[in-house]
Amino acid sequence: MSTEAGELLGIDPVELRFPFELNKQISCTLQLTNRTDKQVAFKVKTTSPKKYCVRPNNGIVAPRSTADVVVTMQAQREAPPDMQCKDKFLVQSAIVAKEIVPKEVTGDMFTKESGNVVDEVKLKVVYLTPSTQSEGFEDGSAGSLNYQEPFALISKLMEEKNSAVELNNKLRQELDLLRRDISRQHGGFSLVLVLVVAIMGILLGFLMKR
Repeated sequence: MSTEAGELLGIDPVELRFPFELNKQISCTLQLTNRTDKQVAFKVKTTSPKKYCVRPNNGIVAPRSTADVVVTMQAQREAPPDMQCKDKFLVQSAIVAKEIVPKEVTGDMFTKESGNVVDEVKLKVVYLTPSTQSEGFEDGSAGSLNYQEPFALISKLMEEKNSAVELNNKLRQELDLLRRDISRQHGGFSLVLVLVVAIMGILLGFLMKR
């Protein structure tokens, strides 16, 4: 009689997540944890055996230990509609005698007729896209930057630079005008002083002659 799913083997993660890219093989690792004090055999099946490579697809997990299974998705030439994947995986596990070695694991061990304690856990496949990989971010946040934002920022900086250059030119022009005004004022004062001194000299000379 089968026990509740996941009682014999703990499976992490509970779904196969592939960062989907066209024309590229992508792998995902499953960690199987034997929660019992017995030796547990396992077998991994999929609804699309030509699409995935599973290594190892069966084996033995010693009591209170773990084993890794690498699932590799073959390179895909086209993406599925709406990036939804209908592929499924089935992880079968059964308590077996401690004398059993991995090469002796067969499909018959995972049937009710075998008399073994058997578990079956179904796993779904999820394709991750750039938007689904940046979980916790909303539109416009750091996790989903709009590709137009850098160009808008550059344009804004250029406008600010041009404004600063124009303001600098205006300040220089005003400074030049101010300097000219001061020079004229100083020049006028000097001319008046010369005239006053000259007139006083003439008057003094006239008085001295008298």
